[in-house]
Order: sequence, then structure tokens, then C-alpha cells
Amino acid sequence: MGRGPSIENRKNAEDARRGKIFTKLIREITIAARTGADPASNSRLRVAMDKALSANMPKDTMERAIRRGSGADGADDMQELRYEGYGPGGIALLIDAMTDNPVRTVADVRHALTKHGGNLGTSGSVAFQFKRLGELVFETTAAGSEDSILECAIEAGADDVIAEDGRSSVICVPEQFEAVKAALKAAGFEPLRADIVMRPDNRVAISGETEETLRDLIDWLDGLDDVQEIYHNAALPD
Repeated sequence: MGRGPSIENRKNAEDARRGKIFTKLIREITIAARTGADPASNSRLRVAMDKALSANMPKDTMERAIRRGSGADGADDMQELRYEGYGPGGIALLIDAMTDNPVRTVADVRHALTKHGGNLGTSGSVAFQFKRLGELVFETTAAGSEDSILECAIEAGADDVIAEDGRSSVICVPEQFEAVKAALKAAGFEPLRADIVMRPDNRVAISGETEETLRDLIDWLDGLDDVQEIYHNAALPD
């Protein structure tokens, strides 16, 4: 008897988490579709749709988002914004948002940073520490998989492969992302995650209370409806 509610609560929490992921993915598809409704000629839309498929989003949900973004279902008033700031321990943060109310969004982001010992910076104060790159992460615990991924990735045009803790991160310029991803998939390697990201030039080691506060801040920001992505330069284990 006593286990019923906890199972139901877990299901409700999972449904809420899934709904939040879908909301962010729908937003990304909608914005991406503004520059073209055909994923074959719109790489950003293609990446967004791949992420949505990985999250098991229904096809009709994706199609509705594309129609809205391309203007087929009326105008869409979402804006893309990037906030730059510092978290606990001086950790650099890039916070990407999509919103129909920038005043609300900046207030929410500023409040989150201030509450966790950080602050909002001016445009350009943090972004120079990051580069826009394709990143594909693979599990490489199987014997020989690390070398196979390295060989395949470099041959496909990747710039670097970083192996640590049973995972390999394949790094490439955004223009090579689709080709590198296709080559690795064709070789039988399915990425744990694959996206165009803002990757820091250097990672800063943190621990103890600073790490705990940063994780709390990231969770807080991720919980904001308008926030799409959070990038930072802390060396945080997954």
C-alpha cells in the first residue's frame, strides 16, 4: 500500500522532467526553423530534430514546432539571448535563453547568480573564454573502442579526441559536425550526447563548497523556463 504514492510521485517527477526537456527542444526547433523549414539545408534545425528524436519526441510535435518557426502557423515572438556572468569561485558562465519576455528572464538569471555568490557580467566579459564547437561524447569502456573512435573521428575530419574516465569526447568545427557524427554512427558508435556547444578553452578545478554551490546554481538556472543551455568552465565530473 505504502509504495503506491512513491511510485506515482516518481512517475509525476519523470513526466515533469520530460515535459521540461520537450519544451526546450520545441523552442530550439521553432527558432531554428526561422531560417528554413527543411532540415536537409538547415543544419541547426537538423541538429535540433536529432536531439528531439533522441528524447523520443513525437514527429507531429516536431512538425508543429517547425510550422510555427517558419511562420506557417502564424508569427512567433521568441527572442534568443545570451547572458554572460560569473558563478561561485569566479567560474565563467554562458547562459543561453529563448524568451518572449527579456525583462523577466534577465531578472530571473540575475537573481539566480546573486543568490549563489555570482554576478551578471557585461557582453563580451566571458564569451572570449569559449569556442563554438561540435562535441560528441561516447562511452569507451569496451576493449579497443577508444582507438577505433579516435581513428574514425580523425579520418572524418575531427580536430581532437579527448579520452578520460571511460569516455571519449570528439571535438570538431561546427561545419564538420554532421560528417563526423555520420561517420562514427556508420562505424557503429552511438553517441551518449552530440551537439554544437560553447566549449571553454580551459577548465578550472573546483571542489568542496564551491562545487556544491555551482551545482546548485546550474540546477536553479536549468529550472528556469526561459533558459535553454548553460555552459561553464569548471572541471565538474559528470
